[in-house]
Parts: sequence; structure tokens; C-alpha cells
Amino acid sequence: MPHMSAILEQLAIPVVQAPMAGGPSTPALAAAVNRGGGLGFLAAGYLTTARLAEDIESLLGLTERPFGINLFVGGGQGADPARVQAYAQRLTADAQRAGVRLGEPRFDDDSFAEKLALVCDRAVPVVSFTFGAPTQQTVDDLHAAGSEVWVTVTSPAEAAVGAALGADALIVQGVEAGGHRGVFVDDDAQSDLTLLSALQLVRADVDRALVAAGAIMTGSALPAVLALGAAAGQIGTAYLLSTEAGTSDAQRAATATDVPTVLTRAFSGRLARGIVNRWHREHGGRAPRAYPEVHHLTSPLRAHGRSAGDADLINLWAGQAHRLATERSAEEITRILGAEARAALGAAAARL
Repeated sequence: MPHMSAILEQLAIPVVQAPMAGGPSTPALAAAVNRGGGLGFLAAGYLTTARLAEDIESLLGLTERPFGINLFVGGGQGADPARVQAYAQRLTADAQRAGVRLGEPRFDDDSFAEKLALVCDRAVPVVSFTFGAPTQQTVDDLHAAGSEVWVTVTSPAEAAVGAALGADALIVQGVEAGGHRGVFVDDDAQSDLTLLSALQLVRADVDRALVAAGAIMTGSALPAVLALGAAAGQIGTAYLLSTEAGTSDAQRAATATDVPTVLTRAFSGRLARGIVNRWHREHGGRAPRAYPEVHHLTSPLRAHGRSAGDADLINLWAGQAHRLATERSAEEITRILGAEARAALGAAAARL
């Protein structure tokens, strides 16, 4: 019997809202998912520690149920400045047309220590990690504060690391998922396992609770991952069009189309899945592996695209099945996912 997360066991509907950094995740979204019976999440990525504290206070005013916060694991070393500068030169014409200045590329850890201290102090019910594994001391400190620790993994090797640290759950991310790949090392040898493959392989190797992430858009997909041993599905793209999400108008429009997605480093310097647009087509093949330098470099241009409604200047992060997203409240979306899952399970059982 796998080790089980107490918070996952308490969910009325086995749905975890994915933390979508950069705008879509809001306290209102997390609270609405909670009301629907799932587990809401806040994304700490790219926020200042002060803004994260404000979001936590806001969410506490909207829900009494458990919630999660996702932290980016910083580490490694900076990219070759010459490659970053060469990429900046490629983007100069785009910036000039938009009337904005490119940002200053820099290497940082997204204020990891400060944000970690904050979530420990607030005893956040669930703290998840992306882009790597936390240290054993970090896991121990969070457990001492009363938090569950979840680690995002994409392969059996990464899952083994998370399990050895004593993670309460592993978020198993397939390559079809929207947004950044959660790989520990963003190199040419990173995992490209689909969700179904990754779930089966990870379940065979570790005894942790598993949360499945990757293009789960409907209730009929949810029982598929439950049957493979996941305790819940982590769902992001399905909430992009929800009334509570902070999704920009341009991304809402793009999400509703059937334009395909692609893995690209063009916007942040780290591989991520988004809807194909002109920026990727023109620059994706030349973007360096340089995170977060490229993220900081392109941030003003992307912000202009969101305010101007120009989808060709935005990182349109979305999973492969994005066109199935619906415009409803996140509470209703969560309840529909649960109802559809129960119906799908009954139909499947009738065939056995």
C-alpha cells in the first residue's frame, strides 16, 4: 500500500489545481477550486515575497480549507552571457516595434530562501516544488512546520530522489502538460515520457502518493490516471478560461482555438509547452538554454503583449488538449470534472 498524503485523502473530488505562475493563478481561483471539492494552489514563481504574503492572506480570507503553494527550486549556474546577448539582439526588432526596452538578463533563485521562510512561518498545508528537489533540511523544516511536501517529477529517476527525501506526494508530469517542464535538469537528455508511461513506471518503483499532471481536461481523463494509481489529477489548462483565473484576454482567445502546442525555450530559456505563435516560429530554434536570464530579458515584451492583446508576444502556456477548456467558474469546472469522472468510471466498469 503506497504512502498516502493526508490532504489528498480528504479531497471530495480528486482534483488538484495546477499552480500557473505568471498571471493565471489567483487567490480567487484557488478558493473556487476548494469550494468545488478540489485542492487550490497559489504559484509563488516570479512574485516578490511580499506579494506572495499578500496572496496567502487573501486566500485565507476566502477559504478555510487546505491549499498549496508551489516554489521554484533554484540552483545550477548562470548561462553563457554571450549566448544570452546574441538572443537579445534577435529580439531587438520586436522590442522596437512594440516600443519597449528588453529587460536586463540575470541569474537568480526567485528569492527561494525568503519564500521558503514565509511558507514555513505560515504553516502552509502543502508546499510543492518544481525544477528540482528540495534539500533534506528543507523537507524536514516543512514537516516540522506542519506542511506536506510534494515534488514534481518527470521520470522514475527523479521520483526515486523525491521518495528518498520523504516527500508526501510526487506530482508526475507528462510531456503533454502545459507550461514549463518540471525536469530537475533542463538539458538535451531530459525525460520526454508521456503521462501514462511516466505514471506506470513511477508507480512500479516508488510507494509515494502520486498526482498526475498532463492534458487532463475532462472527467473522462481523470479516472484514467486514477486507474493507473494516481491519487488525484493536477489540472491547469482546464482552468485557464475560468472566471477566477488571471488569464490575459489574448491567452483566453488563443486557448479556445485548435492551434497546436510546442515545446519551446523562446520565452524563458527553459523548455515549456505553449500554443504556437509568431515569436516561437521566428525565435524558438535559436533560443539558448538560459533560465531565468531569458525570462528576465523578455519579461517587458511579454507584459506589453498582454496589455496590448498581442498573442504573438505572449508565452501562451497550455497543454496539448487546450481547446477543450470551458468558460465557467472554477468551482463549477471542478464539480463537472467529478461528475464526469464518476460517469466514465461506471461506463468503463460496464465493459469489464
